Amino acid sequence: MAKKKDSDKKKQKPTVNPELEGFNVEIDSFGELKTSYDIDKINSFLNKNVEDKKLQERDDYEELKEGESPDEEE
Repeated sequence: MAKKKDSDKKKQKPTVNPELEGFNVEIDSFGELKTSYDIDKINSFLNKNVEDKKLQERDDYEELKEGESPDEEE
């Protein structure tokens, strides 16, 4: 006999950072990720809040961490 899936688990929303309130990710039938936020906004959030071990040796790491990239200055 197959196990019943607990429908309550799917209805619960995870706790998130207040800056990402309303963020939602879904996978469509083609396997593509669909998000409710622009990818640039997500990348900016991650640059500010997550330490990237691979980028710590870069000279412009502090600028990247603040969410600015050298290409955006033009």
